[in-house]
Amino acid sequence: MRQFEKSFTAQSADIDELGHVNNAVWVRWVQDLATAHWAAVATSEQVASYVWVVVRHEIDYAGNLKEGESLTGRTWVAEEAVGAKFDRYAEFAKDGRVIVRCRTTWAILDRANARPIRVPKAVVDRFA
Repeated sequence: MRQFEKSFTAQSADIDELGHVNNAVWVRWVQDLATAHWAAVATSEQVASYVWVVVRHEIDYAGNLKEGESLTGRTWVAEEAVGAKFDRYAEFAKDGRVIVRCRTTWAILDRANARPIRVPKAVVDRFA
């Protein structure tokens, strides 16, 4: 299992009326983390041929972040692909403590026709 990490810092536009990162921002960060991982491990041919879309998000919040605070997001694919889909996991930790956990189901599409395809073994291998 190949893991990927990326840092995030809460900006003023990320903050809600309660003074912490808005839930919609967490969803954006999950997507940013996943797409950065894909860009880091995929070949240029794979990036040109395929696009990923989210089918489902499941997020657990155990803490939050205020403006100016930073954390590290970590993501990985731990299970085999099923047809066009696989689950990606993410954790966001501040000072070594995980404050947000996520499991997101992604589906792969053929970029040329925007239709789902079975996840190619060559793509699965990039995450192993």
